[in-house]
Amino acid sequence: MTSALLIENATIITMDASRRVLDRGHILVENGRITAVGEGGLAGESQAERIDAAGMVAMPGLIDTHAHAGHMLTKGLGSETEDWMEVTGRIYATATDPEFWAAEAALSALERIKCGTTTAALLFGGGPDIMRSEAPEAAEAHLASIAAMGVREVLAVGPNRTGRDHVYRQYTATSYDDIVVSPDRQIEVATELVDVWGGRDDRLWVVFSLPVFDASELRDEAIYKIACKVRDRARARRTLLVQDGHRNGSIAANDARLGLFDERSLFAHCIDLTEADRAVLKRTGAKVAHNPSALMSLYGRCPAPELMDDGITVSLGTDAAAPDRSFDMFRNMFQAHRYHARHFADDAVLPPQRLLEMATIEGARALMRDDELGSLEAGKRADIVLINMRQPHLWPPHDPVQRIARYANGADVDTTIVGGRILMRGRHLVGQDEGAILERALRAFRLAMARAGLGDRT
Repeated sequence: MTSALLIENATIITMDASRRVLDRGHILVENGRITAVGEGGLAGESQAERIDAAGMVAMPGLIDTHAHAGHMLTKGLGSETEDWMEVTGRIYATATDPEFWAAEAALSALERIKCGTTTAALLFGGGPDIMRSEAPEAAEAHLASIAAMGVREVLAVGPNRTGRDHVYRQYTATSYDDIVVSPDRQIEVATELVDVWGGRDDRLWVVFSLPVFDASELRDEAIYKIACKVRDRARARRTLLVQDGHRNGSIAANDARLGLFDERSLFAHCIDLTEADRAVLKRTGAKVAHNPSALMSLYGRCPAPELMDDGITVSLGTDAAAPDRSFDMFRNMFQAHRYHARHFADDAVLPPQRLLEMATIEGARALMRDDELGSLEAGKRADIVLINMRQPHLWPPHDPVQRIARYANGADVDTTIVGGRILMRGRHLVGQDEGAILERALRAFRLAMARAGLGDRT
């Protein structure tokens, strides 16, 4: 990592408390942190490596607060949702090994780097509720791969839903064994991962996940005990507790039965919320990851603007790259605007500044990292992206906030920097072989498809 880096001549969208936009400004980075941000050139001499960012916007790295590990290698598998769910479940449970999860992680990080996403929060598994926490090896392989790629990540690990046996296939060099996975075993593995990775790498955090249970399920004593165990372990370690799929009264039900939520709770989707749900969010300080590109946003509506008006932190998530999406957070900003503007028949809903907040500083707040990430300010981690604005769809050069939120896409990112380390410059990865990452992912994909009996779909 370069010990000092000076970005010059950039239009800087700081996302600081005053939401300053600086013209032809500078950013000085030393030892992974921002030490100066200002207009014009930097006074005095600096031995820093220089980047001339004329014609570019410098802004905080984007923060994706809800996605899934594994989905990069299940894109396009299935003609409709149910088909994709069945295929993905079969692959995750019966056809993967640690190399699958390592190769998929590198591919996922590659897309994020090229789209300007410097931090993402991922559940380790998903689809039809196949969480790969029956043993630590797959998650360890994923985390090691992410560490090598240089991006930041929050990885949420925890149990599957109860109610049926989950049978996973574990491979050796010459054979495999089928094992029945229990929620208690998954909680123990998740706890081990949280404890082992605490403090190991300041770019990676392992936290707990818990399925969303409705009021009727929570009356089941076994489910209640599982939820309590995860809740108590998350609180004892002061980690995030991530849940995927709250809707239509489930927040209020979990609050009443479990007292589950506090400011370290992060909920994805949150569609068709009741007034009681909204009251719990407001009272507890729990955060919301809005996913306008997700299938759940077709089945119901997340009242993101209304929640923000209530003072609730609402961030943006992609829901990952399958079955029909990408990790492009610019696309999600655009879709969030259209999603709510259409609902209200008012295109003033979610103006450009608010959208950028959801993708940066509000994302950092949702992950409890706003003291370190989400804005370009002295003392914060140097997670910075440079956007090439000298392009027809981003021209003429005025109102950079509007141009970024309304017109930009991931392919406009020229440079991605995490903790002062340049991961991509001029759209070329630094210190990584993009072709090798793609080929490794293809090998893992083909092997998994063959193991799952899906070779005819490759």
